[in-house]
Amino acid sequence: MNKYLTLIGILLLLSGAAACKKEKQTSTVETLNNPEEISEDNASTVEKGKSPEEFVPKGYVIFDTIYGDLNKDKLDDLLFIIKGTDKSKVIQDENRGQLDRNRRGIIVLLNKNEGYELAVKNYDCFSSENEDGGAYFAPELSVEITKDKLFISYGYGRYGYWQYMFRLQDNDLALIGYDSSSNNGPVVNVETSINFLTRKKITNVNTNENADSGEEVFEKTETKIVRSKLMKLSEIKDFDELRFFDE
Repeated sequence: MNKYLTLIGILLLLSGAAACKKEKQTSTVETLNNPEEISEDNASTVEKGKSPEEFVPKGYVIFDTIYGDLNKDKLDDLLFIIKGTDKSKVIQDENRGQLDRNRRGIIVLLNKNEGYELAVKNYDCFSSENEDGGAYFAPELSVEITKDKLFISYGYGRYGYWQYMFRLQDNDLALIGYDSSSNNGPVVNVETSINFLTRKKITNVNTNENADSGEEVFEKTETKIVRSKLMKLSEIKDFDELRFFDE
């Protein structure tokens, strides 16, 4: 009888040990497969390099370079406008000849004296400079850094312009302002200004239909916008689709 009890006890011990081992392995696998736990350190890693060109990805070339202080440390930070090099995007237009329709993107680097630190990368947020503008030329992109702010603007000749203002915030560049002017030649029809920090939108509409330049009579409207979360430069997929007329 004692032999049977001893044998049963041994079997129970072995069974319990195997179950414990299996539970421990399962728990370990679940932990390794948890993306929040394994990517936490990687998410906080900042890309650094001594040469700015190190940050330009394969398949892109530098289209333009802009300098300016974004973080008020009295050092010139650096911004690249980059452009894709996909040969299939180079087309032959019937009227304009060969056109490179590769999209453009932006890389923002902070100057750290002995090297650079990546602030923002967005490789395809701008259309090609060779897009079809229809009856008029396509809007012209311009980028500048002024008073620690990044300004991304589109000029549309006699039809006006629109402009986005960004500042460094939350390890990115946050959209804090938007301005636009809809014109008919030198005459301004509508002006729009949005402050995303105060959520205030101001619209000036010219009510003088026969105005020459400088003779506009504006009717001002001030409203609150619903957007509360600031948009990040790294998350904007296409500036061509970014409009705030209905905010």
